[in-house]
Amino acid sequence: MPTFLSARLPGDPAEEQKICQLAGARHAPADWILRARIIMASWSGNHVPQIAAAVGCHPKTVRLWLHRFNTDGLDGLADQPIPGRPRRITETERSQIIELARTTPPGRPVRDGAGELSAADETGPPQWTLDTLTETARARGIQIQRSQVRRILLDEKVRWRHTRSWVESPDPEFAPKGRWSSASTPSRPRAPRSSAPTNSVR
Repeated sequence: MPTFLSARLPGDPAEEQKICQLAGARHAPADWILRARIIMASWSGNHVPQIAAAVGCHPKTVRLWLHRFNTDGLDGLADQPIPGRPRRITETERSQIIELARTTPPGRPVRDGAGELSAADETGPPQWTLDTLTETARARGIQIQRSQVRRILLDEKVRWRHTRSWVESPDPEFAPKGRWSSASTPSRPRAPRSSAPTNSVR
């Protein structure tokens, strides 16, 4: 009897739930949706030719992603990195970025039960910006670019704080820095205007 290629069973309920969510997602990347649907179709008992016809791709493509899933799980559904381009973020890393952006920044002071303000980590960022999210993610071992963080948050409609420079301060008493004269600096005296002598005729 020939051995039919199929997706392995879910490693845990979380993996199964994520595959189901991706297969029915509307705003996830199209390639992730396709690959999740391949796995779902295989779990339903369909063979490679049936899956290929159902999702509209070549049977070789179905076999590729079934093998990748069986070997590396959910992360195996990501594209292989292309030399010279930013590494493709795995779905696990993508979820970690989204979860991080939804947490309270470690440097933001919050009130405790006694009403005192304190920060979990005074050396940490007081607010999440694209820069601080990227730096924190890299510190956690996620190799990601700032543009990739921005795209992930936009796709998931997660808000973050834009970095504002001092020239954008809303304070009406705030004056943009630039060249100015101190009140203690004496101004250069102006030379008096010369006027032509007036001859009076008596």
